[in-house]
Amino acid sequence: MQFATLGRFFEELEATSGRKALVAILARLFTEAGPTLVRPVAYLCQGRLAPFFVPLEIGLGERLVAESIAQAYGVDRAEVLRRYSVAGDLGLVAQALAGEAPQGLDGEPLTVRDVFDRLTEVAKTTGAGSVERKLAIFASLLARCDPISAKHVTRIPMGKLRLGIGDPTMLDAFSLAIAGDTSLRKRLERAYNETSDLGLIAETLWNGGVEAIDQLGIRVGNPIRPALAERLPSAEAIVGRLGLAAVEPKLDGFRCQFHKRGDVVSVFSRNLEDMTPMFPELVEATRAYVLAREAIFEGEAVAYNAESEEYLPFQETTKRRRKHDVAEWVESLPLRLFAFDLLYADGENWCPRPYTERRAELQRRIAPNDTVLTTPVLMTSDADELHSYLLDCIQKGLEGVVCKKPDSPYQAGARNFNWVKLKRAQARHLQDTVDCVILGYIHGRGKRAAFGVGALLVGVYDADRDEFQSITKIGTGLTDEEWREIRARCDALTVDHRPARVASNLTPSVWVEPKVVIEVLADEITRSPIHTAGAVNGEPGYALRFPRLVSFRSDDRRAEDATTVAEIIEMYNQQSALRSRQAEEETDA
Repeated sequence: MQFATLGRFFEELEATSGRKALVAILARLFTEAGPTLVRPVAYLCQGRLAPFFVPLEIGLGERLVAESIAQAYGVDRAEVLRRYSVAGDLGLVAQALAGEAPQGLDGEPLTVRDVFDRLTEVAKTTGAGSVERKLAIFASLLARCDPISAKHVTRIPMGKLRLGIGDPTMLDAFSLAIAGDTSLRKRLERAYNETSDLGLIAETLWNGGVEAIDQLGIRVGNPIRPALAERLPSAEAIVGRLGLAAVEPKLDGFRCQFHKRGDVVSVFSRNLEDMTPMFPELVEATRAYVLAREAIFEGEAVAYNAESEEYLPFQETTKRRRKHDVAEWVESLPLRLFAFDLLYADGENWCPRPYTERRAELQRRIAPNDTVLTTPVLMTSDADELHSYLLDCIQKGLEGVVCKKPDSPYQAGARNFNWVKLKRAQARHLQDTVDCVILGYIHGRGKRAAFGVGALLVGVYDADRDEFQSITKIGTGLTDEEWREIRARCDALTVDHRPARVASNLTPSVWVEPKVVIEVLADEITRSPIHTAGAVNGEPGYALRFPRLVSFRSDDRRAEDATTVAEIIEMYNQQSALRSRQAEEETDA
């Protein structure tokens, strides 16, 4: 397949604002790619050369990409930057310059394999003089591109492919291409949740069929998509739902998944990023104290002050998310890992086993030490005891508790009532914050004109439809610094039309690719004819009342990890039930 063909598919995808159309376009693309190319094409559709957990980065930032464009088309870098300041997209600059280049294409037309291999060569170029070699390779690649190909090739190292494709959309497209409908989605999703590699899923399906997909499973080195917790409003509700519950403290740190094979230890975040170099003390402790040749387990990495026996807040822990000066930060802000689940050990998949068995085996596999510990567990079916434990955890500076069904398996990528989280309850207020995704922003007026942002349009995730639905606008409660940070984060993601996976009745001044996750606190959830979250069959949607930003969470959350529409509806129902009880109590009084 020539890359120009892939470029035309990318043009279609970029111009499409409907998810069903995205799926159909992708299915045609994957069919045309065929068994030999479907894997690299799947990665390129994600703007990647490998799955997200593989730290294979092209390593060309904005300045170097601009220099490569200048070299490829024989213009001054200043001219490239001048055009960039006007267009706001180096891909569009490359497209224009490729069209203006008098010599036309340099050499034979590029194939998809040519582009993939050359970009991989750029990514793997290291050592002395690597910057110059990267520039030369990338510039020579651009020189062979037609204008449309130049646009998309330029956007790949910038991380701005702007195709609006989510993982469920890709899985539906795989199914449509092979089966003619989306009937394979659940089987593909199961394999993806256990391997986290869309390229592997595609290649296996095309070459071995769905039977081969069913054989894919957990493997050390491939992060497993994490199980997620549902919400209930009170200790009484949790005991009523779960009966006997295993109650663990809810730590607010980095949720990490550790993979050990011999002396090789890898650490992955909940959004599949390889964080191994950032946490050397946890890697070394896992190597020394986890009693297994091969193991996969989960835990929460938290900054901890041993002298005061104090868990530090997430804002402190997140300072350890860095690529430079790691040794100094290990010394000044050491981490402890509180392990809470065992998924695999020495050839055995522990996910299907009950929680109590996984927990017992986890404790058996960790030798006594001061760095890798297991979370404490309270087994209780008494609501008063659970509530008391919740208050004790909050007093220690923790978020709350997570309650788990003792006989439940570990379900990769699932959010259900096997795990239930509980935080401090406040009458007539939400019991929890909501993780929202920025969908766009409205230009500011007055003082905010200087920031360019006056209000945010934010949404939550509909997992069934693989789309982001609007739920509120946020225009108050942010500091000047936070407005500037929002503008900086959004500028790299702006698009000129509503993204395909966004459903909104409101049109902001600027649309933003749904990637920036923020934690939002609101007074309550209301029904709203304006917002699309949960709106079906002409019924109004749901909205957050008096929302305010608490923190940015893109460091440990993907957009698809945001609060779901189903959770919002459940929270609304919980809120209504709480108010009814309060009204009855007031009447009785």
